[in-house]
Amino acid sequence: MRQTDALVLLSTLAHSSVVASSQSLPRGVGPEFAKFYESKAPTFKCIGNPSIVIKSSQINDNSCDCPDGSDEPGTAACAYIDPLSPEQPLPGSATGTTNTTSALPGFWCANEGHIGSYVPFMYVNDGVCDYDLCCDGSEEFAHVGGVKCENRCKAIGKEYRRIEEERKKSKERSAESRRALLRDSAELRRKVESRISELRQEINNLEVKKVDLQRKFEEVERSERGKVVKDEGQGGKLGVLLSQAKARVKELRDTLDKVLDQRDDLQDRVDKLEDILSKFKEEYNPNFNDEGVKAAVKSWEDYSASNTGAKDDIADADIMKVLEEDGPSSGVNWAEFAEGDGSDADIVYNLEAYLPSFVRDFVHEKLNQARVWMIENGILADNPKTGQESLLVKAAREALDAARNDFSSKTSQLEEQEKDLEKDYGPDDIFRALKGRCISSDVGEYEYELCWIDRTMQKSKKGHGNTNMGNFVRIDREYADEEERVDGKSLGKGERLVLRYDNGQGCWNGPNRRTDVWLACAEKDELWKVSESEKCVYRMEVGTPAACEDLHEPGVRTKDEL
Repeated sequence: MRQTDALVLLSTLAHSSVVASSQSLPRGVGPEFAKFYESKAPTFKCIGNPSIVIKSSQINDNSCDCPDGSDEPGTAACAYIDPLSPEQPLPGSATGTTNTTSALPGFWCANEGHIGSYVPFMYVNDGVCDYDLCCDGSEEFAHVGGVKCENRCKAIGKEYRRIEEERKKSKERSAESRRALLRDSAELRRKVESRISELRQEINNLEVKKVDLQRKFEEVERSERGKVVKDEGQGGKLGVLLSQAKARVKELRDTLDKVLDQRDDLQDRVDKLEDILSKFKEEYNPNFNDEGVKAAVKSWEDYSASNTGAKDDIADADIMKVLEEDGPSSGVNWAEFAEGDGSDADIVYNLEAYLPSFVRDFVHEKLNQARVWMIENGILADNPKTGQESLLVKAAREALDAARNDFSSKTSQLEEQEKDLEKDYGPDDIFRALKGRCISSDVGEYEYELCWIDRTMQKSKKGHGNTNMGNFVRIDREYADEEERVDGKSLGKGERLVLRYDNGQGCWNGPNRRTDVWLACAEKDELWKVSESEKCVYRMEVGTPAACEDLHEPGVRTKDEL
């Protein structure tokens, strides 16, 4: 069956109130043009040129009498002016071509049992049955070359209705999948908005908390700096001296302990050498005339003779006594010194202990303020050791640092959530529900993968690694002009969503890879086709419910509607 790229024009008035029988209208007249062809009128006015009037008998007489061809709706006599036909020479024309436009869209096939349609005039009586356009075979009424086309509209119409019903159900399923995605996207967006609101409230609370902790830390640090803490190395000159003496004694004790360990090791080695030499003296042959051996034995005898006296060693018990830790029962009782003056100013500061209880707190606060003032002005030494803080100051600092870290973390989270909320996720935010999901398809020696709003990948089946074909950048719209496929896996005609993926892995001696992902309506996410339109520029054709239009939205036409 012959295929044509011509647009199939369906009559929008086929089921309207304008109904005419086949006997009342000339052959090939469509219902919307019935008003121009009155069956009892003796004359006919050319539709495009009403000033030209011909006899009604001249209609369909196989002679083109009207410049617009309206007098030949049922023949191919005026096919040369058919806009769907090649231009033909026009007799008497200076250019040899026609610039006339046909008033009729073509030969009307009623196609009862199916859908009526127009056939280009050049197909009328050409000896070919064009069942895809004229299933009733009426365009071959002259039986040119003995061709007689049977009426197949019943079977074709039945199959068409079956396919259309499947397409309708598929559209409904696709639309429902799209609505599910919209619900998911709306919920995800709501969660983001809720999280933003929570983070803002938490940040406000943390800001207040941070200021409060900063104030408390400064108060604690200021207060703790003025306390007289009786600890090693703190207080006045005696305290400093005690700290240094205690550290020195500890250092000497540790050194003595190491010397004892070395002594024991050396003694073990000496004992082993003496044992070896003793065996050598006992077992060597005195008759063997070796002056070196005799000299070694004589030296050993002299060494043994010199060590026969009593040893004046320090008792280990005495050494262990020295190594004992200082305390009330051994060594120096440092606590007795620490419990003394503690500091040159302790006597003054401890006077508050002898005050009546009703004035003690007031005096304590004033003395503490005075103590802090003297420390800050260099009159008194700061009590804590260098590089150390009291537990109270340390706890206050840690609480402040934790609040600062939490504030910084929440602020970063808020910025991330706000950026996500402003990001373009397509119509009605629908791709928010698909973000992170991936689909793939095997094409030749590669597996191609699309991850929504993320990246596109080319994976080698031979283990040569993966190639990044682009990272998501934005969503555009472009017009597609492709023929519909029977299985529906094509872009069709109309405006389509295009996802741009850019800045992928660089090609060898070429630019960075990028991918344009064209979307069409489908029941499920599916990667249909991958091609390389130019070097390192890829095109993916993908079906997804996200590209469908809701059938229940008023005034919306889908790409499959005729």
